[in-house]
Amino acid sequence: MLVGMAFETVFGRVGRLDWLCLAPHPDDAEIGAGGALIRVARSGGAAGVLELTRGEGGTQGTPEVRAAECVAAAAVMGLSWRGQLGLPDGGLVDSGAGARALAEVLRALRPRVLVVPHYRDRHPDHFGAYHLAKRAVHLSGLVKAELPGETHRPARVLLYQGNADITPNVLVDVSGVQDVWERAVLAHHSQFSGLAVSETVTPEIVERRRARLMYWGTLARVRYAEAFEVEDPLLIDPVSL
Repeated sequence: MLVGMAFETVFGRVGRLDWLCLAPHPDDAEIGAGGALIRVARSGGAAGVLELTRGEGGTQGTPEVRAAECVAAAAVMGLSWRGQLGLPDGGLVDSGAGARALAEVLRALRPRVLVVPHYRDRHPDHFGAYHLAKRAVHLSGLVKAELPGETHRPARVLLYQGNADITPNVLVDVSGVQDVWERAVLAHHSQFSGLAVSETVTPEIVERRRARLMYWGTLARVRYAEAFEVEDPLLIDPVSL
């Protein structure tokens, strides 16, 4: 644990990030936004992941095993930083204490783009993470908030697909990084080997999620695409269309 920090670094070093993905549990970032994070890293940008919990409530794996898997996946993806906030697995809610801890991370890492779980999800931790992130973004930008560091608000917040269908308005071409994405997902060996526990914790995870990527890719006229939703309108240069 870094002295004076509310979070733990498990990979890389604390620094300004272009993209930061919030994951309720280890492996959620890879499954929902891994291809985009890999593309950011490969373009020379700084991409990071923050696990909000250590996944201690999961049926398979221990927090120690899952942290080691996070490190392995981060190396595969080329992340600049990965950390854990240590909030309770199964108990992610929009709380003042959790929001202050997350806001401290946002001020320390200063991400330009923040990627959070979609609120339309069957898992309570996923929609809890969405609401927690909304409060933390607001708190991080308040001058009078009793938090260390300078105020910061991400320029853009993207919502990524978890366990439920969404209606995306942003698609990212991830066709060229599918092999890296697969290796990053399967680095979470404790979750994706052995017996299937759910539609997510299953050895079929790559096959199932790739089918989604191919569907969104069809709509974008590319082979594979990751789907995101923005709640605020995007400003587009008409010349770039």
